[in-house]
Amino acid sequence: MRTNVLITGASSGLGAEMARQLAAQGHSLALTARRVDRLDALAAEITAAHPDVRVVVHALDVNDHDQVFDVFARAVQDLGGLDRVIVNAGLGKGGRIGTGKFEANKETAQTNFIAAMAQCEAAMAHFYERKAGHLVVISSLSAMRGMPGSMTSYAATKAGIAHLAEGIRMDLVGRRGLDIAVTTLFPGYIASEMNEQVEQEQRLMVDTATGVRSMVKAIQKEVDTAATPAWPWVPLGQVMKYAPRGVVRKLV
Repeated sequence: MRTNVLITGASSGLGAEMARQLAAQGHSLALTARRVDRLDALAAEITAAHPDVRVVVHALDVNDHDQVFDVFARAVQDLGGLDRVIVNAGLGKGGRIGTGKFEANKETAQTNFIAAMAQCEAAMAHFYERKAGHLVVISSLSAMRGMPGSMTSYAATKAGIAHLAEGIRMDLVGRRGLDIAVTTLFPGYIASEMNEQVEQEQRLMVDTATGVRSMVKAIQKEVDTAATPAWPWVPLGQVMKYAPRGVVRKLV
């Protein structure tokens, strides 16, 4: 079992619930986010429920790239190495291109892609050194197609990190002596703090615990890619890829 797991963006939503579910399976955790008060509360909750599970907390703004490398190195020391890193921290700000929302779109691009690249770099450097590890990148079903309005930049960044993860998988092809896996998850509509105000998603949205359960299952299988939950997002993902734009607009 990949015992020691680092999760970025673990203070709320999918990251926090992944921490709960992985702790229940016996994993030691390094939890990172900007909101340390929330991390401390989550760590206390997990420790109370699972006294044998080790949980360490680190403040991390993933847009401070030097801090990313520093925090990952400290988490390695805390836990005696990292077996799995879940690149989960993300941002959903944005506006329709051409409406003066460049700063919000830029912030999303920097957080969801450039900062994710820094996290992947720090994780893979450690895994190459150990010759083992599991990198998990949280993309989105929105990455399947260019999305309209406020989702345009978000979807583009999620497509970008999915391709980044695939490139890392390509680098591992034919490399002997390495027990390194790379998983890209494409969550559908799972209730979280980020999307709780998005009314049009409610019809297909599942609760956080159910959605994350499907994510954790895919993570433990170490699949290359997975749409989560599988139903209805595996078939709908194909619709989003290939259907006419008018049909896709109605889905989102």
